[in-house]
Amino acid sequence: MRAADVMTTNVITVDPDMTVQALAALLAERGISGAPVVDSNDHLVGIISEGDLLHRAEIGTARRPRARRRSWWLDLLSREGESQLAQDYIKSHGRSVKDIMTRDVATVSEDTDLGDVAALLETKGIKRVPVVRDGKIVGIISRANIVRAVGAAKGAPSPKGEEDDRTIREQLVAKLDGQEWAKVWPEDIIVRDGVVNLWVHSDEAQDRLRALRVAAEGIPGVRGVDLHIIIVPMYPHY
Repeated sequence: MRAADVMTTNVITVDPDMTVQALAALLAERGISGAPVVDSNDHLVGIISEGDLLHRAEIGTARRPRARRRSWWLDLLSREGESQLAQDYIKSHGRSVKDIMTRDVATVSEDTDLGDVAALLETKGIKRVPVVRDGKIVGIISRANIVRAVGAAKGAPSPKGEEDDRTIREQLVAKLDGQEWAKVWPEDIIVRDGVVNLWVHSDEAQDRLRALRVAAEGIPGVRGVDLHIIIVPMYPHY
């Protein structure tokens, strides 16, 4: 499987000049733990996460020298220590996203193998990775996206099978696009071995669930449809 097969495409992004308070409110309101930062040309310039908001002066959680792994006076004796203390101060007192965001962002392409994506998340110790094309973000993959792919797996498909699954998914996403009743995010659709796996909200009306099944079954090559009920808000979790 490729990154494009499981990535979230309706990505919530933020502006570098957004205030820290507005960022925190957005993350809480949308139920997400992080977001890519893009400039006025939609180019990726950074990434922000809830971890960047843990140590803030306004709520009394700013990092204290004595909480660091080394003694604060040893840190101050080295340029590295001074630089780290300065970074900590910016993180806790910065007023805008550009002050506290991570600028050196790991990214993948749409064609990156899912195994390589998983390895990147693990080695970098990160929870999400942006998917970019020509410097612009086209999606994002979180650990939750990979977990869903595992849940849909029934064995290792052949390369031809993967291509067929990809075609089915693309056709279903296109078919549901613009249908007011079809409240399904693209990342909620994973196809494996011709079986369409749909993650749907627990309060979906039965008529809507039947319509989703009919839409999926009407695509050539579909061998079955599995509906997975989730009991969480219908937000793009990443």
